[in-house]
This record gives sequence, C-alpha cells and structure tokens, in this order.
Amino acid sequence: MKTNNVKGRNFVVIIGAYLIVKAVLNMIIGGGFNITDLILAVICFFAMFSGLQYLNYATAVVIAIPVISHMLYNIIHLPGTLIYLIEAFIDVGAIILLVTNADIKGHFTNKWSEISSLFK
Repeated sequence: MKTNNVKGRNFVVIIGAYLIVKAVLNMIIGGGFNITDLILAVICFFAMFSGLQYLNYATAVVIAIPVISHMLYNIIHLPGTLIYLIEAFIDVGAIILLVTNADIKGHFTNKWSEISSLFK
C-alpha cells in the first residue's frame, strides 16, 4: 500500500487496531455478540490504512457518533460505566489525532482517482 507518511500510517494502524480490540472487548464485557461493531471497526481500519483523502475525517465521525450518544448515560451511571468512560476518552484522543496530527494528515493524501495504483 502506498503511503506518503510512514509515521502517520503507523499512527493509523495503532488507531485501527484499537478499534478492533475495542469492538471485541465490548462484545466480551457487554455479554453479547455484536458482529456489526466488529465489521465497522475492520472497515475503518482498512479505510484508514488506504490513506485516501478525507477518510481520516470520515473515521473520526464514525468514532464520535457512539461517544456523543453514550456520554451522558456513562456519566450519570458512574461508577458502573467507568470502563466505557475511559474508552470514550481514548476515542476522543483518537479523534483529535485523526483530525489534527500533521503526520496522520500527511498519510491521507492519496487521490481517489489513483485508487488502482495504490495497491501496486
């Protein structure tokens, strides 16, 4: 896979791996098998790894939606939701990195019109 910034790609791989591990842990902690979250995490991982323009912002939105929708519940139901609150803070850190980090932004410079040449 072509990348324009190796350090940015490494950050993206760490964030993507975190998303996959988080989905698996939430299945274990939540006591249910939620394949949708796992599939979404894998899709986000590969989308970010591709380095295609603006997918860092799209992934940040995908991460932000559950954080925002569950934040109030997690705060109200402390301490039973402490693990989810910690997870939310890590998610916010990942969102900030995806949107502001120069190395990560440098990774997301592959043009959509050149998608076939990225896999050579």
